[in-house]
Amino acid sequence: MAHHRCFPERLSLGLQSSSDRELKTLGRIHTWEEFLESFHLARAAGFQNINVDLMCALPGQTVEGFMKTLEKTADLNPEHISAYSLIVEEGTPFYEIYGEGRGTGLLPDEEEERQMYHKTREFLSSRGYEISNYAKKGRECRHNVGYWTGVPYLGLGLGASSYVNGRRFRNESDLEKYLNETPGKRLEEEILTPEDMQEEFFFVGLRMVQGVSLKQFEETFGVTAEEVYPGLMERFVREGAALLEEGRFKLTEYGMDVSNYIMEKFLHKGTIEK
Repeated sequence: MAHHRCFPERLSLGLQSSSDRELKTLGRIHTWEEFLESFHLARAAGFQNINVDLMCALPGQTVEGFMKTLEKTADLNPEHISAYSLIVEEGTPFYEIYGEGRGTGLLPDEEEERQMYHKTREFLSSRGYEISNYAKKGRECRHNVGYWTGVPYLGLGLGASSYVNGRRFRNESDLEKYLNETPGKRLEEEILTPEDMQEEFFFVGLRMVQGVSLKQFEETFGVTAEEVYPGLMERFVREGAALLEEGRFKLTEYGMDVSNYIMEKFLHKGTIEK
């Protein structure tokens, strides 16, 4: 009888799309068939906790095309699926092509992207995934949950990021420089103010289905969310964009559709219109 070791650790595989055309557009060097081979090799090696990364709102992608990727991925029954919209970052080759309105007609429009988001939630829920993070029950990513709730983390190795004692920093990402630098050297060190930490706590909490714990906010910062954001939560509850339930502030389906607008208003507290 063959035996193999069972790995409890999570292995993350970056598929992004099951369409070879879309992968080529993204500049990826793998194909769908190569991803499949890697996935099955990981299972054969004993990994029982696998995450697959997907991207939507890609150039030329349709709602139907993304759903095909989602279905083919779910058929493999990974324990976790990460599905994110493409963000065109300034300074990247994609920005030169699609940034500042140049992507009109090339990227899916806002309505198509919203459909992808809603259909992802509906489909993965029907396949047994928790809608808060698209994980099988009991398989939630501890790093993500910890990150979203402000738990400190230490990254070790090339290019690793850390968040310790209100300081965010990362290691060198160039291998030669990393090997020759002074041990413990930190790059891009950022000291977060109490206001920074309050904003991050609130923003990442809104990304979770269960929302922001107002009790935990007060225990962490010694001030209530109502005092920091006077009248703002009540405003979005009145507008049907959020709910205040069991000590939590969370977005409704409508609120999730306009989450960028809501987060901007929390960022600029005190300067919003009545």
